[in-house]
Amino acid sequence: MKTDTTLKEILEQMLIKLEVPFDKVIIKSEDQNGTDLYRINIETEDPSILIGFHGENIHSLQHLVKVIAWKQTQKDFNILLDVDNYRQRQEDNVISLTEKKIEMAKKTKKTQVLPPMSPYFRRVVHLYIANAGYDNIKTESIGNGDHRQVTIVYEN
Repeated sequence: MKTDTTLKEILEQMLIKLEVPFDKVIIKSEDQNGTDLYRINIETEDPSILIGFHGENIHSLQHLVKVIAWKQTQKDFNILLDVDNYRQRQEDNVISLTEKKIEMAKKTKKTQVLPPMSPYFRRVVHLYIANAGYDNIKTESIGNGDHRQVTIVYEN
């Protein structure tokens, strides 16, 4: 059985058992450095229960789906679970803030600090800057735990 079909079946069964109404589950696959990445979006009229406080429910559900699917498929893959494109909107906001901080770093030639964020969003920032082709902009993560944040460093 294909991994995307397995993921969809697992997630739909979980949602039904949790009695969480949903319209559909959409899965898109892509290659991420040699590992399959499955982007899963749940469309629903009541996204708040699936999203939870600061996305905690999405993270938990994502972990459960991945563990169950991995046990069934024995394949190496990653999943990114989203609800009504909540995470995508967050990513877009983080990228927008990052672009503003890059411009400020270029203008002032001083290090700019982004607010604390999850490991996932720090990675989004690091990869965005690395792939955007900025010759004189580098990133570093500083701090510990929930207070870890990305700095944007201007280099001459």
